[in-house]
Amino acid sequence: MPIRTASLTHQIQKNGARLHLAIVRRALSQGADQPASAQEEALLEERRALKETRADRRARTKLPRQKAVRVLKEAKPPKVPKAPKPAKEPKTAKATKDNKPSRADKLAKKAENLETAQKAAKKSAKS
Repeated sequence: MPIRTASLTHQIQKNGARLHLAIVRRALSQGADQPASAQEEALLEERRALKETRADRRARTKLPRQKAVRVLKEAKPPKVPKAPKPAKEPKTAKATKDNKPSRADKLAKKAENLETAQKAAKKSAKS
């Protein structure tokens, strides 16, 4: 997990406020023409270091970043094609179970039976 890096702006502002107070305190007590105190020098040095750090960070953001290495997948070897299947034989008429006559056959047989019955009736009437 990356370490959180906060902006230095607030630290610079706080340092500036403390520096200003130190300068005003010295000016009121000793006069404006007196040299800076040790406290002021320390605050000025801290402010300079903060500003340098901020400039370094800004310069680092402009540099190109190192990109993560892309993981390449291994290429799979090509599959061997399967042998072609032999051609299927054409289907024959489906055989019905127990050789049952189809509906058309039944109707044709019924019509034949009616005809033979009528012919038989005509023959018996003549005789």
